[in-house]
Amino acid sequence: MMTHTPLPSLSEPLPAENIQDLGETLAETSDDPSFSIVGIGASAGGLEAFTQLLKALPCDTGMAFVLVQHLAPTHASALAEILSRATKMSVTEVQDELTVEPNHVYVIPPAQSMIIAGDTLQLLPREGTGIHRPIDQFFRSLAKEWRHRAIGVVLSGTATDGTLGLEAIKAEGGITFAQDATAQHDGMPHSAIASGCVDFVLAPDEIAREIVRIGQH
Repeated sequence: MMTHTPLPSLSEPLPAENIQDLGETLAETSDDPSFSIVGIGASAGGLEAFTQLLKALPCDTGMAFVLVQHLAPTHASALAEILSRATKMSVTEVQDELTVEPNHVYVIPPAQSMIIAGDTLQLLPREGTGIHRPIDQFFRSLAKEWRHRAIGVVLSGTATDGTLGLEAIKAEGGITFAQDATAQHDGMPHSAIASGCVDFVLAPDEIAREIVRIGQH
């Protein structure tokens, strides 16, 4: 039977005035018309969490969603195909030099690392040695390139991948989320929460609703 480590009691949405303060960082201006990119990372238990989040998102948020999942490097991935059943947005497995567009979902392919440069997703060879941290790597590039328009989400997974990336997003004025005790594996979200860099701790469907609310401000 799966057990969960108790998480800090941060699962209630922030008050409306706090939402407005955070949302103002995403408000479009005449000289900065670009949209926001939501980076979402997960490992073990991630498929269920991804599915719940996407099902709760409307297809016209005006944001782009980039999913970074720990995948077996030697097997083809059906993740994009499976997740396409959960949303009316276009779901694409990333090919190198792919331009990000709003109201689209992008999924990392197996055996690759990924960064974003401007509005272009770039694939890199997976490092052959050391601990593989594709979520941190992508989140850091997202923070560097998109700054206050970056949103980071850490869902179910073991170990600590994603924590350093969320810290980078937060440092640039972006908004950060972690899954609450609904995570099948709470290592990754618990690590992120313990770092103190997470704005919202919620279930995946509630994360989706908060992202929509923030975007509307």
